[in-house]
Amino acid sequence: MGTSGWLYPPWRGVFYPPGLPHRRELEYLSSRLRSVELNGSFYSLQRPTSYQSWYAQTPDDFIFSVKGPRFITHMKKLREPETLLANFFASGVLALGAKLGPILWQLPPTMRFEPAVLSAFFDALPRDTESAAALAGKHDERLDGRAWTSTDAHRPLRYALEVRHSSFQGEEFPRLLSEHDVACVVADSAGTWPYFEQVTASDLVYLRLHGDAELYTSGYTDEALEAWAAKIRRWRAGRDVYVYFDNDVKVRAPADAISLAEKLGVSR
Repeated sequence: MGTSGWLYPPWRGVFYPPGLPHRRELEYLSSRLRSVELNGSFYSLQRPTSYQSWYAQTPDDFIFSVKGPRFITHMKKLREPETLLANFFASGVLALGAKLGPILWQLPPTMRFEPAVLSAFFDALPRDTESAAALAGKHDERLDGRAWTSTDAHRPLRYALEVRHSSFQGEEFPRLLSEHDVACVVADSAGTWPYFEQVTASDLVYLRLHGDAELYTSGYTDEALEAWAAKIRRWRAGRDVYVYFDNDVKVRAPADAISLAEKLGVSR
């Protein structure tokens, strides 16, 4: 249970205590919640030193989900992914070690369902940290001198995909995800984008809660959180469930995440 990101000025003095140094915001968040969705990686390739710093600031049981780069999803539209994926993993993702959780890929609202493109992308994804380290070693010159190409242990890697175009609705899309063991993101977007509840990965369910009534803005009532808690209890049977609140505009994300965690008995 966590939030999508943590660097939000409106949170300061509301969720974060007044006077808390900005450099300690992740440390504070990790004292209240067990996970965060790292979204800076969506906008640009981060550096290994950043991942190392985030690792050092959080408790041993904290988990980072990492959002894949928009250059791969929005600009290249998942095509020719090999070098792009090599650069992404070489940017320091594996420095998170045991704190690395699922990797999220969010497609743009304009991208239609193209099974062949999706299948080729899924086939290119490394399925464990050793394979990811080997792929990272194939990075291009942009990562020279700043690449992280090793792992401290062999661990499986898991992926989730969030889609936003109506052409994904139908039986073929979830079947394709199941074939590749990729989780279909359960995205609550106040009706803005298609909604899916199909469980498509063997051991992972991934939720992004963008707002109950208004995208990115509205909070969740107690009744709405109870309804989500009931669904999550069902999904938890034999699976890991990751839940991230993205309704950050009015500082509702951390409060809603803490409230839902309490309902599920997984609060700090």
